[in-house]
Amino acid sequence: MTRREQLLRHYAEQREQTDRRVAEGIEKNRKGNAVLKFVDGSGKPVQGVRVKATLKKHAFLHGANLYELDQLETPEKNAIYREKYKEVFNAATVPIYWAPLEPEQGKPRYAKESPFIYRRPPIDLCLEYCEENGIRPKAHCLNYFQRAHYPDWMPEAVEEAKPLIEAHFADLAQHYSGRIPDWEVINETLGSYILHDTNPPMFFMPDSIEWSFALAEKYFPHNRLLINEDPPNVWGDTRGDRRAYWLQIERALSRGARIDLVGLQGHMIYEQGDPALQDIMCDPGRMFETLDQYAQFGLPIQITEVSVPAISDSAEDEAIQAEWLRELYSIWFSHPAVEAAIYWDLPDGYAPAGGIGKMDEGWNSLRYGLLRFDMSEKPAFQMLKHLFHEEWHTEESFASDENGCGGFRGFYGTYTLEIEVNGKTAEREVVFTKNTDGKIVVTL
Repeated sequence: MTRREQLLRHYAEQREQTDRRVAEGIEKNRKGNAVLKFVDGSGKPVQGVRVKATLKKHAFLHGANLYELDQLETPEKNAIYREKYKEVFNAATVPIYWAPLEPEQGKPRYAKESPFIYRRPPIDLCLEYCEENGIRPKAHCLNYFQRAHYPDWMPEAVEEAKPLIEAHFADLAQHYSGRIPDWEVINETLGSYILHDTNPPMFFMPDSIEWSFALAEKYFPHNRLLINEDPPNVWGDTRGDRRAYWLQIERALSRGARIDLVGLQGHMIYEQGDPALQDIMCDPGRMFETLDQYAQFGLPIQITEVSVPAISDSAEDEAIQAEWLRELYSIWFSHPAVEAAIYWDLPDGYAPAGGIGKMDEGWNSLRYGLLRFDMSEKPAFQMLKHLFHEEWHTEESFASDENGCGGFRGFYGTYTLEIEVNGKTAEREVVFTKNTDGKIVVTL
């Protein structure tokens, strides 16, 4: 059996039912009937308005981490990164890991001119890029319990650490609660790599999760708060409401934690290290089952940290990466509870473990980027661009009736309207979402 046949065999076995559910889900959950009413300055209907509506930005969040922004070796590469990112994505994960954010106590690296730390561009730099390009940012992560993510100056004792953590939350909120709508509160509390005595005692508090969310709610009352977990504990062989992550969320909610979003990591990197887990994660039936289970909380789901490996630079392996990515994104895009899919690292060769461009080291060897190390496009990049800007795209023309009304069926999102009426042209922008109530009024 070839690598492609092995990785995608469950998709082949379940092709008919998977395609049917995906098609029905996309039509039902990502599209709707937009009704627009065109009026003049006095509110009177305008008939005979000719309109071309073009989807400019999906309501569904498709993004990546922004960890290589201005981090690459040459100005040319940095310029390509900035262009390629905004070509495809409308969302971004911004790094706020505490250790590199505040290596010296009381001197956080917020400003864009802050000293360089690899894969940790300053928050101001990231937000400037997001705001210039209409990209929605999300912060990752407020309280990451691993010792490596706490500053060296952080005390071990819980009672000494708590006020410092609170001050950290408060300072981030003061600077950024109005600019970053979504905040990951905790991350990866179930992985075996974190259950070590070397990690800070804060992690082992019985109410560490609930305490973190209560603190986040205090300082970020108007932001959305997210919990996040790694793939083995999200998609692993335990099923239904017996999963540790499910039980963790259920307990936290029952204790009053305000969790607004559920994060399910999407690293598809277990082909060699854990083939049994990889087989589960490549089973569309199991993936739908898992999504349906977490959807029972009634909270939006984000697929965070998506990595789809190519393994090599061969044309065959790069084609497999693109095909696999299409299968995954189609499932996620079709599911009613999923609101986002966030890729992890745009280019190859800049993984967290491994030297820059050393493709045989660490995660670099997985070649899971959407661009090659030389910043050329891989088929996976082209596939994502095709899905969100061509296949899942709406361009419709219509004219208003005698009541000034007209409309179209299309994907939810932000639209540009090219308008022609009485020999004059105009352009407007409207937002059409699943929650749009009634007619969208456009004043001419």
